Amino acid sequence: MKKLLTTLLLLTGALCAWAGPDPALVRQLAADDNSDKIAAIQQLAAAAEPGTAGILQAMADDSLYVLDDKLFVFDGENTLDAFSGETVELPEGADTITVNNRLRGELANALAALKLFDNDREVRLTAARELQSNVGAELAPVLTKAKASESDPQILELLSTAHAKATLQDADPAVRLAAVAALAEVQTPAVRSLLLPLTDPANEADKSVRDAAVQALKAIERSLAWGDTLAAVFSGLSLGSILLLAALGLAITYGVMGIINMAHGELLMVGAYTAYVMQSLFRTHFPELIDWYLPAAIPVAFFTAAAVGVLMERTVIRWLYGRTLETLLATWGLSLIMIQAARVIFGAQNVEVANPSWMSGGVELLPNLILPWNRVIIIGFALFVLFLVWVLMNKTRLGMFVRAVTQNRAMAGCVGVPTARIDTMAFALGAGIAGLGGVALSQISNVGPDMGQGYIVDSFMVVVVGGVGQLAGAVWAALGLGIFSKLLEGWAGAVIAKIMILVAIIIFIQKRPQGIFALKGRFADQ
Repeated sequence: MKKLLTTLLLLTGALCAWAGPDPALVRQLAADDNSDKIAAIQQLAAAAEPGTAGILQAMADDSLYVLDDKLFVFDGENTLDAFSGETVELPEGADTITVNNRLRGELANALAALKLFDNDREVRLTAARELQSNVGAELAPVLTKAKASESDPQILELLSTAHAKATLQDADPAVRLAAVAALAEVQTPAVRSLLLPLTDPANEADKSVRDAAVQALKAIERSLAWGDTLAAVFSGLSLGSILLLAALGLAITYGVMGIINMAHGELLMVGAYTAYVMQSLFRTHFPELIDWYLPAAIPVAFFTAAAVGVLMERTVIRWLYGRTLETLLATWGLSLIMIQAARVIFGAQNVEVANPSWMSGGVELLPNLILPWNRVIIIGFALFVLFLVWVLMNKTRLGMFVRAVTQNRAMAGCVGVPTARIDTMAFALGAGIAGLGGVALSQISNVGPDMGQGYIVDSFMVVVVGGVGQLAGAVWAALGLGIFSKLLEGWAGAVIAKIMILVAIIIFIQKRPQGIFALKGRFADQ
């Protein structure tokens, strides 16, 4: 008896729900002309009667059938009469209503509008956000009704924006003027695109609306200009953090041994490929921990790149100290060998290194300024590595020996500093830091055999401009080079920006050859 009563209640609810939509409009959904179908969808959405969402959703899912003047909804198990909501048998000969891409777009808009009346706040919020990008004048009535019944401030703000967009084509100039005034407060690129046509007399006849659109565009342009500038600065900081990681190791090795290591970019590549190997290892053996492959790759990349650096120093570089041209040519040859080795081991094509889930997404500060988490974390990682290097160089015995050899190798050797061992350890340290830079680079760039070639010149520029062996100089030079490069790229393009940066560096070196921060001491200029 209880089960029978429950069934009767559900049936009564279904009948009430399905009795809402106008039967004539529902039948028009099966019209031969797509324009008639679209008109029916828009009118059903504007009326927002109970049961409308179920019919339109069935049409979007290709589950709305038609036979003669009757329509049927198939929900996967049962067939319901579209007008009464009664469960019936799907008659033979019934066929689905054809839905093309244009109709699917209209259905998506209509369904989003109907969800604005859902009891669940999250459903209403999602629907309001969906209507921000694509809303037509036909939805203005339903948006007006939704605004009247909405109490949540966040959703109400989104509905006001959507309503303003929907009324921009209204026949009444006063309504269009109010829509422009409302959109002037929403300073986004999408709103700029909407208002731009209204400044043309061919599109907007009313002068007051055109003037309001012009003023709104000026305010939006000012706001977006700030966002674009801040985005370029952040992108420059991100690039500068990568250059800093690459240049830190180079500053140590160049300052201690005075060699020009043209294979330093390939040490970045070693770190990046180490991240790829660790990712593959975690996917195969620890798939449930795949998001933690990156922290595991950091120490492995450091020691792998350091081991490669020790091998380079012990086999080739240590025999060429004091012969700058020979070290340049030898390390260039080593870079070619390492590139070819990467091609043989990993293939010539780039490999995929995915961001962990906790590095995906970003934080939106302005409508046109989103800071990706991967770049934010890389900047923080670069600062952390810089702090560790500073502690190592200023608070440890090894750091004291490295600074002594950098300032005066002969005198350091005379007082008992093992210069040969310091050379090896300094080269290993510099190579390991480059490996860390490769791990960071793998999260924002392609990983391939040639990836290090694009950073070696910029790294040397950072070292020379900052001052040989000076951590503070490397920081200022790296961040300055990154920020100015991105700002100039937005103004003059990538090629011209690179030329301008090179010219500026040449002029700077002519005026201050010792760099931003010169070495201090009696033998600093020797």
